[in-house]
Amino acid sequence: MSPVTDKLIVALDVSDVAQARNMVARLGDSVSFYKIGMELAYGGGLSLVEEFSRAGKQVFVDLKLHDIGATVEKAAAQIARLGARFLTVHAFPQTLAAARRGAEGSGLQVLGVTVMTSYDDADLAAAGYRLHLSELVALRAMQAREAGIAGLILSPEELSATRALVGADMLLVTPGIRPAGAALDDQKRVATPYDALSRGADFIVVGRPILSAAEPRQAALAIQREIAAALAGPNTRPTK
Repeated sequence: MSPVTDKLIVALDVSDVAQARNMVARLGDSVSFYKIGMELAYGGGLSLVEEFSRAGKQVFVDLKLHDIGATVEKAAAQIARLGARFLTVHAFPQTLAAARRGAEGSGLQVLGVTVMTSYDDADLAAAGYRLHLSELVALRAMQAREAGIAGLILSPEELSATRALVGADMLLVTPGIRPAGAALDDQKRVATPYDALSRGADFIVVGRPILSAAEPRQAALAIQREIAAALAGPNTRPTK
């Protein structure tokens, strides 16, 4: 599968294994990378990590772990044994370091979640944070780099500033992706696929705009065209 195709990660936000397999079959070769989040994982979806990997797909396990260090380390080691490529943990220093230890010697890459894309400054203030959103993302990005993990989960709005802060080596993975005209749902900090890639994202995560489409494969192919245009350089934005 081409690097362009690999940059789209489809979030399998469905409730059971049968629905997940059905969506993967419908998407066919238009997608090579899938995310298994909490809903599917708790519905038996972790069994799909090995299954999809054997079929040549890449898998992102999105559990956003945050617990005492020993627990996170052992959990990361278990996910590594399944053959996943990515695992998310919340970007707190102890959690990041523990997950890195658990993933050592495997192909698993740990991603630190900076601030959820459904949050804004008001949400952070309500949760007791004194930092503004951009400041908290920057702090967590630097702590993640110091912890030696592979990359970050962040919204499209923080991509450019974070890329400048952490350099080219860290992976930046971006949810909150909405094609032009799509409903925002519960997201507050969003961008189109083209804009996210143009701002420095290495991977984009898309769920509902594909899963809810009348023709999911066609929706995925349209996003792949935007990705290809963004990678081709400036002034290549696709037209409708």
